[in-house]
Amino acid sequence: MMQIRSLIGRTAHACGIAAEDAACAAVETDGWTILRRRLRTKAGEVDVVAEKAGVLAIIEVKSRPTLAEAAVALSARQRARLVAACEIILGEHPEWGANGVRFDILVVDAASRVRRIADAFRSGDL
Repeated sequence: MMQIRSLIGRTAHACGIAAEDAACAAVETDGWTILRRRLRTKAGEVDVVAEKAGVLAIIEVKSRPTLAEAAVALSARQRARLVAACEIILGEHPEWGANGVRFDILVVDAASRVRRIADAFRSGDL
């Protein structure tokens, strides 16, 4: 039983990394600069931090079999974690996000199609 859980965990991790790779490629294609991947803070991890024209994007990558399933996969608790992590990030990197900050969700399906939900939520929405 333990070996099966370990295999499932490794498979999920590999799928998550592949989804992040696809998401980062899409972000860069859109002209964004990736500042960090898997940035760990005391509040939690941020999948991708990117910047374009002074706008900082805190990006959560969600991978599910379909884009629709991925689009609804971000919980209120995860949104609160991202907001808290963003506050820490801005405290450590005050030069980032001179023209604002937004929270994006990049959804990736089983075929590695990527869609961006730009400005998916605001800190006041929590």
